[in-house]
Amino acid sequence: MTEAGFSRLQEELRRLKSVDRPAVIRAIAEAREHGDLSENAEYHAARERQSFIEGRVLELEDKIARAEVIDVSKLSGNAVKFGATVVLADEETDEETKYQIVGEDEADIKLGLLSVTSPLGRALIGKQVKESVEVTTPRGAKSYEIVKVLF
Repeated sequence: MTEAGFSRLQEELRRLKSVDRPAVIRAIAEAREHGDLSENAEYHAARERQSFIEGRVLELEDKIARAEVIDVSKLSGNAVKFGATVVLADEETDEETKYQIVGEDEADIKLGLLSVTSPLGRALIGKQVKESVEVTTPRGAKSYEIVKVLF
């Protein structure tokens, strides 16, 4: 994963442990004060939230422990590889889009972060400027030309 993605995971873990976990513990304590727990919706909602937080903490700790961080600034070359920023031109409309190839956990297509395991991400890996890639989408096949590869 990229350094930015790794930092986001670490920040989410820090927030869960230092802000969200104590807040849900307080909410459970307050809900217990209301009496009968069997019909206490606040208590059940807080326990459900606590369960989610604890599961997410375990998931993030595992991902962080197994993460291999790639320093994108040290990459170079003409071929698309993990961490590269790729400018693509739609071969039908000539509309250009820019994506950075990132790990699954940090992908967000709205931010231009394309997962290396997505169909387009897999098709781009190893290709060079001026090459075309074809990807099958729900709306049919799309062809793109690689305009630039940046690191």
